[in-house]
Amino acid sequence: MLSTTLQVALGGAIGASARYLSGVGIGRLFGITGFPLGVIAVNVLGSFLMGLFAGALARRGLAHLNPFLMTGVLGGFTTFSAFSLEAVTLYERGAVGQAAVYVIGSVVLSIGTLILGLTLARSFA
Repeated sequence: MLSTTLQVALGGAIGASARYLSGVGIGRLFGITGFPLGVIAVNVLGSFLMGLFAGALARRGLAHLNPFLMTGVLGGFTTFSAFSLEAVTLYERGAVGQAAVYVIGSVVLSIGTLILGLTLARSFA
């Protein structure tokens, strides 16, 4: 358990650093705009890599790398990739309704609770 936790932690540090550096690089390349180009770029790239590695690791019997690579590196790079994998997994299992509830619920509830948190924080100021 501790070994797995350390793998996730190390991968997360690498992924979070890569996310930060990607944002900096995209900002330098395209300039700072009002549109979150860096965020969408890492979310799309992370989702692509999650799909690529999920298929490749499973096919090659390398699932033992999942904690480091999938949860750690890609999870630290973008949690959206993990969300995307879970949604597609539900869909592929034939749980289309659950996949829809998961996607809509995650987006609506996450944005809603973010607004709630902002409102609460602003009420203390």
